[in-house]
Amino acid sequence: MATFLYKLGRLAFRRRHFVALIWVALLTLAGVGAASAPAPGTTSFSIPGTEAQKAFDLLEQRFPGASADGATGRIVFKAPDGEKMTDADNKATVAKTVKELGDGSEVVSVTDPFTTNAVSKDGTVAYTSVRYDVPGMELEDSTRDALEAAADEARATGLTVDVGGDALQAAAEAGAIGEVIGLAIAAVVLVLTLGSLVAAGLPLLTAIIGVGIGVSTITALANALDLGDTTSTLALMIGLAVGIDYALFIVSRYRGELAEGRDREEAAGRATGTAGSAVVFAGLTVVIALAGLSVVGVPMLTKMGLAAAGTVVVAVLIALTMIPALLGYAGKRVRPTGEKRKRRGGDKSEAPEKSEARAKPGMGTRWASFVIRRPVAVLLLGVVGLGAIAVPATQLELGLPDDGSQPTSTTQRRAYDLLSEGFGPGFNGPLMIVVDAKDSDDPKAAATTVTDGIKGLKDVVTVTPAAFNKAGDTATITVIPDSKPSSTQTEDLVHAIRDKGADVKADTGARVLVTGTTAMNIDFSQKLTDALVPYLALVVGLAFLLLIVVFRSILVPLKAALGFLLSVLAALGAVVAVFQWGWLSGLIGVEETGPIMSMMPIFMVGVVFGLAMDYEVFLVTRMREAYVHGESPSQAVVTGFRHSARVVAAAAVIMMAVFGGFISSSESMIKMIGFGLAIAVFFDAFVVRMAIVPAVLALLGKKAWWLPKWLDRALPNVDVEGEGLRTLDDPEKAGDADPDEKKELVRA
Repeated sequence: MATFLYKLGRLAFRRRHFVALIWVALLTLAGVGAASAPAPGTTSFSIPGTEAQKAFDLLEQRFPGASADGATGRIVFKAPDGEKMTDADNKATVAKTVKELGDGSEVVSVTDPFTTNAVSKDGTVAYTSVRYDVPGMELEDSTRDALEAAADEARATGLTVDVGGDALQAAAEAGAIGEVIGLAIAAVVLVLTLGSLVAAGLPLLTAIIGVGIGVSTITALANALDLGDTTSTLALMIGLAVGIDYALFIVSRYRGELAEGRDREEAAGRATGTAGSAVVFAGLTVVIALAGLSVVGVPMLTKMGLAAAGTVVVAVLIALTMIPALLGYAGKRVRPTGEKRKRRGGDKSEAPEKSEARAKPGMGTRWASFVIRRPVAVLLLGVVGLGAIAVPATQLELGLPDDGSQPTSTTQRRAYDLLSEGFGPGFNGPLMIVVDAKDSDDPKAAATTVTDGIKGLKDVVTVTPAAFNKAGDTATITVIPDSKPSSTQTEDLVHAIRDKGADVKADTGARVLVTGTTAMNIDFSQKLTDALVPYLALVVGLAFLLLIVVFRSILVPLKAALGFLLSVLAALGAVVAVFQWGWLSGLIGVEETGPIMSMMPIFMVGVVFGLAMDYEVFLVTRMREAYVHGESPSQAVVTGFRHSARVVAAAAVIMMAVFGGFISSSESMIKMIGFGLAIAVFFDAFVVRMAIVPAVLALLGKKAWWLPKWLDRALPNVDVEGEGLRTLDDPEKAGDADPDEKKELVRA
C-alpha cells in the first residue's frame, strides 16, 4: 500500500498540470450537470414494511385521486378579544379566504370551517384545511405564496391568522450560514496549526473542490435517483469535514519530510505513502459506516448514506492526487513563516535532527508523558466522566419534529399553538384509521365495530364517522387524541388501536390499519430502534476486521471500538440533556424541548464511528510506526503524540467547527444534528483518543501489539507504516533491525 501510494504521490507531483486539469474538468462537468439537470421530482418519504406505509399504499389504491400523501395546509383564525368567529364580518373574511384558496392549480379541496364544525366550542378559533395533490416538497412556489397571501389578507381585517401544515415545507436552508462559519474557523485553525497561508489554503481549496464535485453530482442525479435536499446537506457536512482533515494530514507529513532534508518530490511521495495510507483506511471506515445505513431499510437513509459515502471517496482521491500536485505548485512556501525566515537568515548548518532535538517538547509530548506516568488516573477520569455524561441517554425518547418544535417566531408554531388552544393538543396530530373490509361480509358493520371500539379507549377525544370509497370496501376514520402528537400517551393510543384491530379482524374479517403523520413517525422511530443493534454489529464488525489488518493487533481495534461506544453514548446523553430536558438550551437557541429525532442515534453511530476511526488511524499508526522501528511501547506513544497530536487536535477542531456551524440553523433537526456531531467529535478526539487511548496503551505495553502467529500469517500486509519505503533510504537496514522490525521489513 505505502509503496504504491508513494509512487502515486511522486507521479502526481511530476504530472501536476495533468492532475489539476483532470480535477478541474471533473468539477466543471459536475457543475454543468447540476445546472442543466431537471428539477427534482417526487421525493416521497416511505418506510417499507410498516403498518402506516401499508395503509398509505392501500389508500392510494382504493381511493384513487385522493392524494393520500399530498400536502396539507391549515389556516387558523382567531377572533379579536370580545368577538367570535361566528360574527358576520369574521365569517365573511373566512368565506373570502376559502374561495381564494380554492382557485389554486394544485389544490384538491378546501374546507369551510362553518360547515365542517371546525370552530372551537367558545367560538374564538376556527380553521380551514387545504389539501394539495402533491407532497409538500413538490409544491410550486406560487402555491405557497398564494397560501401565505390569503393569510395576509385575512390578517389585515383584524383577525389573528397563522398558517400550519406541511404545505409550507420547503428546501432546508440550513447549510448557508453554517458553511461560512465552519470554513472561517477552519481557516483560522489551519493557519495557526501550519503557520503558513499557502499550507492552510491547500486543504480548504481541495475540500471545496471535493464537496463541489460531490454535491453537484448529487444535484445532477437528484431527479433520476429521487434524492432529497437532506442528502446534499449530509454530503456537504461530511465531505467538507473529512476533505479538510485528509488534506491536512498529508500536508503536515509533507512538511515533516521536508524538515528531514528530502527534496520536494521525494517528500510528496513519502507523505502520500505514509499519511496517505492512513487516509485510505480512515476513509474506508467512514464509507463502511455511511454505506451501512442501507441495512436500516429506509430508502431515504440509504440514499443519504450512499451519497455521503461517495463524497468521502472523492475526498480521499483528491487528497491522494491533487494535494501532491498542488504541493508541486506551492514549492517550499508550505513551510512555516518562521522557518522560512530562519533559512533565509543563513542558519543552514544545523541539521534538522539536531534542531528538533534542541526544540522544547511540545504540548502533545508533555501530555503523552503525563498520561504514561498516570495511566490509571487518566483512564478512570475519562471513563467515569464520559459515563456520567452518558446517563441522560437512558431516558432517550424518540420522535420526529413537527410544527410544535418550530421556533415561536414562525407562523407554523403559532398556528400549532392556536389549534391546541382552541381544540386541544391532540388536534395537531390526528390519526387516520383505514378499515380494509374487502374480505368482510358486512363492511359497514365492521366499520361501526371499529368506531365503537376506538371510542371506548383512553385518551380519545373525537372519532369521526366512517367514510367509504366508491366501491364500499374500504373506509377511513379520523381519531383526535387527547395528547400532543409527540407524547407517549399518543403512542400508547396507536398501539391500543392496533391491538383492537386484531380482535376486529378475528370477529369480522376486516383489517384495521393506523396511519397518518403521527403513526408514520411512531413506526419510523420503531424501525430505526430495531435496526440499531444489527447496524452497529455490522459497522463495528467490519471496521474491527479492517483495523486488525491496519494495526496487526487484536486489542488495539477492540479498544478503538469500545472507546467509540463510550463517546457516542456520551454524545447522546448530551443531546438528551439539551434538546429533551432543556439543560443549557438557551445557549444554542433551543426554544422547544421534546423527543429526540428518531434517526439521531443510528445517524450518530454511522457518522461518528467513521470519524472516530479517522483519529484512531492517524494517531495510532504513528505510534505503531515508532514501535516497529524499535522504540519501547511507552516511548512509541510519546513519539506518536509528538508527530500527530497537534494535527489530530486541529483536525478535530475543524470538524467541530464545520458541524457546530449548523447549530445556527432555525431548523430543529439540523440544529440537533450539528450539535450532536460536534459534541461527539469533541468527546472522541479529546477524551477518548487523546486521553483514554494512550492510557490503555501504556497499561498494555507490548501486549497491545500482540497478534496470534496464525492470524499474522493469514492477514495481508498493507504496510500502513511505510516500512517498504525505509529500504529506499538504505536497503541494508533490514539486517540491522531488531527482530520485530525485521519481521515487518521482510513481510513488506
